[in-house]
Order: sequence, then C-alpha cells, then structure tokens
Amino acid sequence: MDLFRLTATEAADLMRRRELSPVDLLESVLERTAATEPVINAVTEQWIDEARAAAAASEARIAAGEALGALEGIPLMLKDEQPVAGRLLEDGCLLEQGHIADETHPIVERIQAAGAVIHARTTTPEYCCAPVTHSKLWGVTRNPWNPEYTPGGSSGGSGAVLAAGSTLLATGSDIGGSIRIPASFNGVVGFKPPFGRVPGMAPFNSDTYCADGPMGRSVADVALLQNVISGPWVGDAASLREIAAVSGEVAPLRGTRIALCLDLGGYDVDPIVEANTRQVAAALVAAGAHVDEVTLPWGPERVLATAWPHFGAVMGPFIESIAEGDPARAEQLMPYTRAFAASAADGGDYVEGLVAESEFYRPFAELMTGYDALVCPTIATTGLAADEPCTDSRAIFSKLMTLPFNVIGRVPVLAVPSGIAPNGVPTGVQIVGRTYDDAAVFRIGAALERELAMWTDASWWPTV
Repeated sequence: MDLFRLTATEAADLMRRRELSPVDLLESVLERTAATEPVINAVTEQWIDEARAAAAASEARIAAGEALGALEGIPLMLKDEQPVAGRLLEDGCLLEQGHIADETHPIVERIQAAGAVIHARTTTPEYCCAPVTHSKLWGVTRNPWNPEYTPGGSSGGSGAVLAAGSTLLATGSDIGGSIRIPASFNGVVGFKPPFGRVPGMAPFNSDTYCADGPMGRSVADVALLQNVISGPWVGDAASLREIAAVSGEVAPLRGTRIALCLDLGGYDVDPIVEANTRQVAAALVAAGAHVDEVTLPWGPERVLATAWPHFGAVMGPFIESIAEGDPARAEQLMPYTRAFAASAADGGDYVEGLVAESEFYRPFAELMTGYDALVCPTIATTGLAADEPCTDSRAIFSKLMTLPFNVIGRVPVLAVPSGIAPNGVPTGVQIVGRTYDDAAVFRIGAALERELAMWTDASWWPTV
C-alpha cells in the first residue's frame, strides 16, 4: 500500500506502534505531491527541508519513547490565508506578492506544538472571495476527480491536496462555505466550527460568520485536528473558554433524531444531489437513527437578503481598503473580488441585517427543539468549471447551500461526502448541529461513515 493513502488516524496508530516511520510517510506524500501538482496546481510553496527535519525529529522522539504530540509525525498542509511569521502571506493577490507575515496564527502554533510535519501551503482564491480557486498570482487550481472542474473555494487547495493524497491533513477557513464547498467537491471531510470555538486573528475573529477549521479524509482525522486547534487563546476575546472535545469513534445512533431538508426552502437542487442525499438519509436510518423530512422557510433569496448587509459591513470595506481608491490598484484585483465588493456595497442597512439574522435563526431553532441534527446537501449543483469567473456573486451563492449556516454561525457543521455525480465530481451533505453541540455532528458523521463505507474505502480515490 502507498503510504500516502493512509488516514491520519491510521498513520498515528502505526507510528505509535513503531510500525511506520514519519520519514517514510513524508517522502511518500512529497513524491505524491510532485506527481499531482502539474495537474491540480494546489500548492503555493513547499517547505521540504524543514519538513524532513521535523519528520526526523518525530522519528527520534518515537524511538526514544518520549511523550508524543497529538499530530506527531503527521504530514499537514496549511491554507495560505493563515499567517506564519517570516513566511510569505500573499492571499492570492498580485498586490500582496512577496509580502512576509510578521505573526503566526494561533492554530498554526498549536499544530506545530502537536508535532505535525508541515510541508506546504495551499492555494486560495484572491482574499478568499470566491467558491472557486483561481487567481492571477497562482493560476487555476483543479479538482483531482475531474480537472475540468473546480475543487471549490476558498479552501480549494486544501481540499484538492487531500483528495489527491498529497498530504494527510489540511487547514481551512469558512465565511460562506469555504471549508464545506471544497469538502463536497473533493470528496473529503471538513468541519465548520461554531463561532468562537477555534481562535482567530483580528478583524475576522470577531465576525460571527467566520471560522478556521480542520479538513481530512475521515471523520476521525478531522476530529483529531479539531481537538488540537480549538480552545481559548489570549489574543482572541471571542474564543470560548469551554473545551469541547470531539471524537470520530463510532457509536450507535439509537434514539438520535435527524431532520432531513432537501432544499432549505427553495434551492434548485440537482436530482443527483438529491438522490445522493436520500442515500445518506437511508444510511442513517440503517445506523439506528430516526429521520424525518422537514421544511425550512429560507431559500437563496432570503439567505442573500439576510447575509449581504453583513458582507457589506465587513468584507466590502476590507476589499475597498486594499485598492486604496487607486484605479490602477483596483485593476490588479481579480474580477470576482471587485464584483463581490460591489455586491456587498449594495447589501443594505447593517442594523436591519442584524434583525434579519435573528429572524432567520428562529425557525431553525424551533425545528431543532425536536432533533439532534439537520442533514441537507452542501451544494445544489454537481460542479463548477475550474475557471468559472464568479463575477455574478448572487447567482453563484444561489447554488451554495452553505451560507445559511454562516448566518447562524454558532452552529457546528460537519461536511461529508454523499456520492459521485456522473461528471466524476463528488457530492456532499452537511450535518448541522444545535448551537455549540459539536459532539453530536461528529457522532452522527462517524456512524454515517461506517454505514456508507464510501470515502474511507480503498476505491475512493481520483484518477489524477
């Protein structure tokens, strides 16, 4: 077996039993990265020398019987958006080319302290402004399952490298679906933590829509990384003091009540996506859960009307500040970045938006008094072109069923695969918990993973 095909939890277990060398594992993923990068273009830079030194240090600690970190010896790639002091931080933008970060993101510090072998950074769209991953700076990132299609965005590079086997774990961030969209399109697992669960950096640590989170190839892998990066941090007043550990262990779902909502009140869901979502529901019933089909009074028009005032107050001004009122600088920005800023500028009154967000949450909260989780598709469509312009922000968001759960950002959302569309691109579902009930979505996701036996199967690999 190729070592890069191991899940992170499998690799960690083998290393602790001294049956796997961190050095050999790293060399396997480095070789795989070299083979896949010419096709998928998902890596901004590699830290090969440092990674080899880190893998050798892990091997020495294992051999000496020393205390090991939770991620000891596990290869991991970081989303480029998360800064590392002394390293490039370019945000996919020509205006940031060559920029060096002067501080390190707290989740990176925790990942380093846990013994992970960080060996590369992954691509994003410019300033994480699109659900696709292409930019003037880094070019087009492609989906390993079908390179004509996008791996999604904004954590598209992370999703692509996981699907291709170029690493075992990766980080992402999510302000409108940026972890869950790539998880769906790449057939991997991603978690959008509830607001405050994972510490962030100013200004977006105070944005209730935004969260940094883990991505992996199994529910247990994502739980492993989530437990490392979550918890309070002195630099983030919004970070929660409560420690909420999660697990990928499989447990019976007897007594678990799950609400199934296929269109969230009006999304135009592709028949394949619906069929694969119903397959998930059937698997949950087989695992012991009680599943009811329900409705919600949302739909894309209401979602956008509720969310745009927020984007207009946060992301819009941020992007406008980058151009500094200079037309020449603005011209260097990606068309989708300019289009997003323009849409956000017309978003509406922020205070009215806050009222709308509370009204938006109410029917979900009332529904969830009778259920442990909600299951729905992640994306209504089966794919977007790798170079999709994404200049019509509202039209694109009408296909993405992720944004509602950023509007109600205190809910945990685990994104897992649901099948494969005829174009070869995976589809996915979201498992949405009640506010701050992280453990429930992982428990349901682990049981579903066992029942479907799909994305952890040896056949679940793209042909790239």
